[in-house]
Amino acid sequence: MLTKAPRGTHDILPGEAHAWNYVEGTIRDLCRRYGYEELRTPMFEHTELFHRGIGEGTDVVDKEMYTFEDRGGRSITLRPENTASAVRAYLENKLYGDQSLVKLFYIGSMFRYDRPQAGRMREFHQFGIEALGEENPAVDAEVILVAIDFLQSLGLRDLSLSLNSVGCPKCRPAYRKALQDYFRPHLGELCDDCKSRFERAPLRILDCKVDADKPFLAGAPNITDCLCDECKEHFAKVQAYLTEAGVSFTLDPRLVRGLDYYTKTAFEIKYAPLGAQSAVAGGGRYDGLIEEIGGKPTPAVGFATGLERVLLALKQQELLPAAKETTDAFIVALGDAAQATAFRLLTTCRRAGLTANMDYAGRSMKAQMKQANKHHARYALILGEDEVANGIVQLKDMEKSEQQSIKMEDVVAAIQS
Repeated sequence: MLTKAPRGTHDILPGEAHAWNYVEGTIRDLCRRYGYEELRTPMFEHTELFHRGIGEGTDVVDKEMYTFEDRGGRSITLRPENTASAVRAYLENKLYGDQSLVKLFYIGSMFRYDRPQAGRMREFHQFGIEALGEENPAVDAEVILVAIDFLQSLGLRDLSLSLNSVGCPKCRPAYRKALQDYFRPHLGELCDDCKSRFERAPLRILDCKVDADKPFLAGAPNITDCLCDECKEHFAKVQAYLTEAGVSFTLDPRLVRGLDYYTKTAFEIKYAPLGAQSAVAGGGRYDGLIEEIGGKPTPAVGFATGLERVLLALKQQELLPAAKETTDAFIVALGDAAQATAFRLLTTCRRAGLTANMDYAGRSMKAQMKQANKHHARYALILGEDEVANGIVQLKDMEKSEQQSIKMEDVVAAIQS
């Protein structure tokens, strides 16, 4: 088993890395344009951060976290998501002191114990943004726009945005009671998880995949009927800003997301061609999280998207660019005497900013030229004993099959011209 990766993990091989670099490059360019700065948090945190941040009774906390005790007896958890970590970093490093609105983005590995399937691994990668310190609904709309622009800039077009408001601590208790009153006669029909959620987190019954198709679920009360005036106004303004930006959306009163910290805006973006795993991004507002973790009451909103699922969509739709594996120069060294000179020339080329490689196995010229072709080399630099003695190189244009002798010191300029 030493030669097999743990279940639910995946090696990103050299042939795949170009796709990841392409997506990550798109992320960095987009975030630069929107004014989001990169944040890198540790891969593990104190377990209590996720218990308080994500919420007891959530599937993430109860079933999916990788938690262990370190040598000092502290409970440590591999991060299952990054919002709680970002908030912890925001508070610990007093980022709130620099400006009222702090805009952060991250790219990194997350860990959840779940049944591995296409687009969902136990170690998975997320891109997400967090906008902390501003309650204006325009910020909610901006966060949603970042998610949409990211997916569309990769070429994904069949996107659908679902939108809801999950209320706030002022109006959610009334909705909680309405749900409990509604589901109480159906307790016997609920799955075991939802039976336990009935008292702790009845909103999460709406998000259950097991009970989703049961007829009585369709008649459950809508949270939008219980919103306070403040939440109604906020939600209406979010919709107005999205409409001004030309973004179409569908109101989904069943959309509650799976984490306790969401307040007011909640959203999800789906990409239809992925079928059952069509959700590619989601997020919302979490005005209570920073206070819950130990800071002052601070409004915040964000989203995350799973990069494995995004890459799966790009691959299925043939939207990934071809890998560019060209090499500026491949050095062909003939005989032992040419090896040292070839290595010096190789170093000179690389330090001048050229991509260059050479054969280290002392193969025949024919075999080395095959290697040059395999590396998609623009030029082959051929060195034999005579070339070394005379300080020259045979420069062969691989596309034109033209060859000329040039001085060793002119090689870089000839390739760059």
